[in-house]
Amino acid sequence: MALRKIVLQGEECLTKKCRVVTDFNARLHTLLDDMKDTLIDSGGVGLAAPQVGILRRVCVVMNEDDEIIELINPEIVATEGEQTGLEGCLSVPGKYGIVTRPNVVRVRAQDRDGAWFEVEDEGLTARCFCHEIEHLDGHLFVERTDHLLTDEELQEYIRQQEEEDDKE
Repeated sequence: MALRKIVLQGEECLTKKCRVVTDFNARLHTLLDDMKDTLIDSGGVGLAAPQVGILRRVCVVMNEDDEIIELINPEIVATEGEQTGLEGCLSVPGKYGIVTRPNVVRVRAQDRDGAWFEVEDEGLTARCFCHEIEHLDGHLFVERTDHLLTDEELQEYIRQQEEEDDKE
């Protein structure tokens, strides 16, 4: 297992539609293991293969229980509700925007051995499913936000969220 270099906004591979995975072999397993290690090392909550320069429909998402979900050839099959919140990206370091996403997302995908399964989650994990699957189609979150927050706006947003959390 190894850490992979995360490519940054401006790299052509982040704008390309990824190819479907058809070979569920040792190379795929190595990619998944490396992506897991890279995600954990980065402190992020999701990573898609094009972010490490691989144009395949593969992503890993860390849920709110710190479990890593491997998604191969994922597709969103159902959504419910809406959430608006802060979003960032390992390929756009230090930049954040406010993005609206579904609150509950159900994904159909294959596991590392090719077996189909479905997974559903809400909140941050649902947001992450949408974000990572968009990477597989060549899109970044910056396309979904009105503007990237300045450092001052970011600090104010975080302060407001903390105040709201304290009220609950």
